[in-house]
Amino acid sequence: MPLDETSQQVANALRALRHQHNWSLDRASEATGVSKAMLGQIERGESSPTVATLWKIATGFGVSLSSLLEPKPEIPTTTQLRRVAKLRRNPGGDQMTVAPLLPFEPGLGFEIFELTIEPGDERHSEPHEAGVTEIVIVAKGKMEVLIDSEWQTLNEGDALRFAADKPHGYRNRGRKPAVFYDVIRYSR
Repeated sequence: MPLDETSQQVANALRALRHQHNWSLDRASEATGVSKAMLGQIERGESSPTVATLWKIATGFGVSLSSLLEPKPEIPTTTQLRRVAKLRRNPGGDQMTVAPLLPFEPGLGFEIFELTIEPGDERHSEPHEAGVTEIVIVAKGKMEVLIDSEWQTLNEGDALRFAADKPHGYRNRGRKPAVFYDVIRYSR
């Protein structure tokens, strides 16, 4: 999806969530930690949020990240093939590339992303809802994941499962991009 289509999808999803919750921009700002002005700009399609901002919005509304990036998926009745090259995006012109490989489906309770973190990039994530678990699997390169105030080094092929309902982070101190898969399992 080109950036303008992604921005429009995020705008529509945010507007729909606010109306479903019957929240003002002020209330949405309190719940997400994103300023009222920024939320308004996102809803109007005037600003494309970064991955970090999208996570804050998703957490504040208690929804999956993929629900902001893509229309609600139909429950597949047949085999589903999704091509990662067509799914990669850089929301907000962010350095981190995100591809929603398998968007959240309530019956399954998880979503899977391919993420690429560039050399020198470091991301800190706010805690997700209680009970959320992440599984990180490094496909290419080397990266670190922050858990309980300690950076854990992951090499290509390594996997790590952790409770994502507390602060955590990701960084790449190498010279090449690190590509990893992130499985996010929701408790609800």
